[in-house]
Amino acid sequence: MTLIRRADPHSVEDCAAIDAYLEGHPDMTPFHRRQWIGAVAWGCGQKAHYLVAGDPIRGLVPLNEVHSPLFGRALVSSGFAVGGGILADDMTTTEALAEQVWELAARLSCPTVELRGGTLPGHWPEDVTTYLGFSRALATDDEAELLAIPRKQRAEVRKALANKLTVDVGDHDAHYAVYAESVRNLGTPVFPRALFAAVLDAFGDDADILTVRRDGVPLASVLSLYHRGTVMPYWGGGTAAARPARANDLMYFALMRHARERGCTRFDFGRSKVGTGAAAFKRNWGFEGVPLAYAKRTANGQAAREINPLDPRYTLPVRLWSKLPLVVANRLGPLISRGLG
Repeated sequence: MTLIRRADPHSVEDCAAIDAYLEGHPDMTPFHRRQWIGAVAWGCGQKAHYLVAGDPIRGLVPLNEVHSPLFGRALVSSGFAVGGGILADDMTTTEALAEQVWELAARLSCPTVELRGGTLPGHWPEDVTTYLGFSRALATDDEAELLAIPRKQRAEVRKALANKLTVDVGDHDAHYAVYAESVRNLGTPVFPRALFAAVLDAFGDDADILTVRRDGVPLASVLSLYHRGTVMPYWGGGTAAARPARANDLMYFALMRHARERGCTRFDFGRSKVGTGAAAFKRNWGFEGVPLAYAKRTANGQAAREINPLDPRYTLPVRLWSKLPLVVANRLGPLISRGLG
């Protein structure tokens, strides 16, 4: 029987063994890294755990213990991530880790466990119909990149390039201001500023911020992760003034150029829900959606944790939130969003 235990986050040996295993695993994502679940723990107060199988390691799963007075408790792999889940050398180890995750969730009073990708245990309920992932190769230069974009969206990018907009990298304050306004306009609470700061600090050169401005005023900004030659725009948005200036169009095109200059060969546009405007937007850029496989298990007699803003129950709260003064939304938002996970 494979020994499964909780890794000690303060152990140099455990940390080195986890990092070495992840580095050698072909399916590792940024959301499996210690830096990710540690940043979530630091920035949102959601405790991090690592379960490891075997010595030497034959499998592992990163976890955040997410708790919210509004949305309940869950053990999530990984918190605030679009990926995560179990990485293992074989299915036997996967099943053993899944069972230990379920037992840990019970001890932590978390009635729901969410595995966002990885190798899914065979007997857990799977969801392959809610989310699509969008990724494709980067072209070799700007002109080739333009030709890779479908005609209608290509025209929008050309118009954006003709506007008097500038692009710079590294302004955390501008990013948070733009992102906070963007999500308020969409009717959702902004994440804590500490989460973005913690991710940037933990990932170092593997994360940065790109901002588009007009006359020095930030209109659109995105925090991106870099992983094995792939750029992943993760938290991005634009102000109300971004749309007429086509700042969002320039932002993603400029990020493609910036990523190529960093040596990236692939652009991961992230996940979107099936049938949404966000998914259509990514298709307009020439990306094809691929179903993402998640698993969620909920204790008998308990309601499944559901935080989907498209749920009809949230229609009115979303509409009301989008009307809040920005200063109010920015004060209240992190208190709510830190428990979304």
